[in-house]
Parts: sequence; C-alpha cells; structure tokens
Amino acid sequence: MKPIVVLGSGLAGYTLVRELRKLNHDIPIILVTRDSGDYYSKPTLSNAFAQKKEAASLVLTAAKDIAEQQKFTLLANTEVHAIHREARQLDTAAGAIGYEKLVLAIGADPIRIPLQGDAAGDVLSVNDLSDYTHLRDELGKAKTVAIMGGGLIGCEFANDLALAGYKVTVIDPGPYPIAGLLPEQAGRQLLAPLKNLGVSWHFGTAAQRVDASGAGYTLTLSDQSTVSADIVLSAVGLRPRIQLAKNAGLTVNRGIAVDEQLQSSDHAIFALGDCAEINGQTLPYVLPIMHAARALAKTLAGEDAKVVFPHMPVVVKTPAHPIAVLPVPRDAAGNWKVLAEGQGIRMGFFNPQNEMVGFALTGEYAKERSEMTARCAA
Repeated sequence: MKPIVVLGSGLAGYTLVRELRKLNHDIPIILVTRDSGDYYSKPTLSNAFAQKKEAASLVLTAAKDIAEQQKFTLLANTEVHAIHREARQLDTAAGAIGYEKLVLAIGADPIRIPLQGDAAGDVLSVNDLSDYTHLRDELGKAKTVAIMGGGLIGCEFANDLALAGYKVTVIDPGPYPIAGLLPEQAGRQLLAPLKNLGVSWHFGTAAQRVDASGAGYTLTLSDQSTVSADIVLSAVGLRPRIQLAKNAGLTVNRGIAVDEQLQSSDHAIFALGDCAEINGQTLPYVLPIMHAARALAKTLAGEDAKVVFPHMPVVVKTPAHPIAVLPVPRDAAGNWKVLAEGQGIRMGFFNPQNEMVGFALTGEYAKERSEMTARCAA
C-alpha cells in the first residue's frame, strides 16, 4: 500500500498527522520537510525576544520524538524538486517517493518588496526558527530597529522589541496600524500605547531605499523622509508557496486552489495551511488551520468530510494594548458601529439585516472575545 505523504512540518502538517493517527493507527505516513522537523509554535516568533527566549527553547517537541509517537517516517532536511502526478511520485533529494495521497502543507514565504540601495539585501525577515536565531544575533549589538509593515506581525514585533528596550520605528503605506483587519477607530487605539513604549510611526509612506550608514542603515521613504536604524526588519506579509504545485500543473491563484474537502484540481493531492486557498480564501491563522486539518484527516481516513469554519477570532499579541478581531471581508456589506469606549474600544460589524457578523475589541474589551463570538450571527 502506498503511503500518504505530507510535505511540511509546521502546524498544518503536524496537526494533520496527529488527527489522522487518532482515526487510523495503521495507514503508512511519510512526512517530508526541508528543515529539521522540530515542532514549535510559529506565532511565538513575534513575541519571544522580550522574554529572552533562544530558538532552542521554542521547540516544543523534537522531530524524532514526534515521529516515534505518531508512528510515521520522517525525511528531514529534504528538498522536494517535483511532483509527477501521473506516476503519483515525488522527486526529492532523498530519491523518488510514491504516494497514494499527497498533502501540501508547505507554508508561505515572506513578501520581499523591491528596494533600492546598497544594503537592500541586509533587510531581515522572520519566518522560522533559523530566521529568529539570526535576528537574535543581530539584535545583540543593536539599539534601534526599523520595521517595514504595520500589520499584525509588524505590530507584534514592534511591541515585543520595544518591551525589550529597543527604539522601534514602524513604516507602513496604510493610514493606521493593522488596517487590513481593523476598522480605523480600533486600529488607532494602538498608537498611543506603543508610542509610550518608544515606538514611532510613519504612515502613508513606504521604504524605497536601504543604504549602509556607518554601522547601521538609512532608509529613504517614498515621501523623501529618512529613518536611521541599526537593523531593518521586513514584516509586510506572507505569500503562499505555490511554485511546486504550479510546476505540477495544479490550479493555483493566490494560493493552491482547493475545495471544502481541501482537494486540489488533482483528486489525489490536497493542500492545507498557509499555502492553501480554500474556496477562494487564504486563512493563515491558527484556528482555521486546526479546523481544516481535522476535516482533512477524516477525508484521508475514508470519511466524506468537508471543512466547516465556525467564527474564529484572531488574537493580536500586543500586550501594551491587547486586540481580538473577528474579521469581515473588505467588500462585506454593512457598517462598523462603536458599542463601547473606555480603556480601548468595542466595535461590531453589522450586515444590512442588522446582524452582527464581525467585531473588533481592543484594550480592556479584548477579553470579551468569547462573549462577542457567541453574539455573532451564523
């Protein structure tokens, strides 16, 4: 019997393996990963520095221990070069691997915006443990950090690094923090608390050049202003890894296109996690990945299962001013309404039927996310 082959050892890949093993103890599984395969929580990378955590301390379970516990074959540090769909075979650095079903849980890469300047190549990003290790090494001799990107990850890093004593500058073309998820009145709640920690903001502009300047860097922005920093960190978002699927002839859009059963345009190949586009949506958050992995495990175990997503609030790790948001699509019909203001704000998004279908909670109201989720219409 050919195995189920899972590509990727992040939250998506390992959750799928664990859920599948709950349903079937005997089906052969091979997990292939281009890194060590050690399991860690990727969201902790953006708030671990203030806690003085080294990369090794973020590992929750060593790869060999997971493989023994879940009884699968692990191929770590192994690149996959191609998918041969007709033969149901992978071309890898470890040789050819046949599969009965293939799951792509290969994640996403940091978006690299085009930059000019003699130090454009020195800009850092953090997407895995090795990136985090590199950032820690660089921060050891730094005092100031410029962060390109004022979205969720950029603000989490800004809070974390400011708490650790660094002077942080955030640069974003949007008008306020986390503009992609939050209404303006909620997003602006972050400005003062992070400023009090030593974070300065440049909105409505973007970095165009990064040049070496002494031991640090000078960033030239699109409004012709400049920012000086010892380290430049890019946090402008993630782009699903689709090239392997595209080369194999699978349907890809922003991510690898899959249906509610996580099935791609090839009935033997599935996609899960940051690389997947589920019925037109990319959902690169923990809760959607967990729900999708459970549903896919049932499908691979022989059930006729489809993923059904409940309301899934997103928690932003900015302890200076906590945030919880149940996002709504940018083109959703309806309006945001302020429901309460105090040390933060409570806002709800109401559709044309006056049903609450989303919310934004900041500061003292962030702890109300369970109550607000229960109030939202199905």
